[in-house]
Amino acid sequence: MALANTGVRRLLVDSGEPRGWVSLRVDLVTALLGVWFGIGLMIDAWAHTNLTELETFFTPWHAAFYSGFTAVSGWILWQVWRNVRAGRQGLAAVPTGYLAGLLAIPAFAAFGFADMMWHTLLGIETSLDILFSPSHLGLIVTMLLILTTPLRSAWNAPDVGSSPTLMRLLPALIGFAFATTLVSLFLSYGDALQWRPARVVEAFSSLEDPGAERVAIAMVVTNIVMLAPLLFLLRRWKLPFGSVTIMYTLAVLMPGAQTEFENVPILGSLMVSGVVSDLLILWLRPSGARRGAYWAFAGLSGLATWSLYIAFASVAGGGLPTVPELWTGAPIVAGLIGLVLGVLFLPNAVDTERA
Repeated sequence: MALANTGVRRLLVDSGEPRGWVSLRVDLVTALLGVWFGIGLMIDAWAHTNLTELETFFTPWHAAFYSGFTAVSGWILWQVWRNVRAGRQGLAAVPTGYLAGLLAIPAFAAFGFADMMWHTLLGIETSLDILFSPSHLGLIVTMLLILTTPLRSAWNAPDVGSSPTLMRLLPALIGFAFATTLVSLFLSYGDALQWRPARVVEAFSSLEDPGAERVAIAMVVTNIVMLAPLLFLLRRWKLPFGSVTIMYTLAVLMPGAQTEFENVPILGSLMVSGVVSDLLILWLRPSGARRGAYWAFAGLSGLATWSLYIAFASVAGGGLPTVPELWTGAPIVAGLIGLVLGVLFLPNAVDTERA
């Protein structure tokens, strides 16, 4: 035992070499295994939302979720072990961008055990309480750290630069998009993408309907959840065409799973708005170094996204809402919030090459 402990301590002592970066292929595998992990959570979220008879922790849905965790964790650990075999020790063995994900692995496992005990002793949540369970919150935070590993890996990678190609940025986009879906999941009570088109039209057709306030609040929350990640990325990179489309397409999977894809027109509106936002990037060329264009994109993207939301809901839901102030003003509010976010994210222009 003493010999084993001595070996572990020696392994943890940093050997002094500068930490290196993994290849695009390694990051892509990390991202795709994260997709397995993320889709496993979506399947589990669907089960918790739609199968009220759940009575045990040991379900096929949890198996899909935790097998994804095992796969992506094993891959991350393998990258570290390869460097250990090459003679590196301590932090020198951990690829740049992979440390937070590595530390999140045992933390996630601990929260997974806590979740099992929570369900065993207190039962299975199937309503709003699922989003406030302490063990679930621990799982989601550590999962965020694991899924965003490709993003951190690419952030300062020497072969990325400020104007990366779509392929080079793809692992970061995939990981960040799935991380965004986790946030939307735990803000499901304020997710405008879960509303059916007819209900949106109905809610915005009466000032007496409490749904009007709920839809308006959900649009504000979802606008921030969707737009903030884009502004974060645009502060660092000149995003290649297709980036927003990819992120928004992946983002609809979580609300789609939760609603059994019964609100496809609403989900489709976000996917189309991804294409529109990509076109806005092509036109405005926003970046950390172009503050005016960055602010303009933030406002116009919010305005376009929620104008399309109202348009798709109206077409699929039987016509325009009858309270014009609501359906005309809500997208404008979204655009103004986008502008405020843009100012907060980029109060002054920055040198993206040194970000």
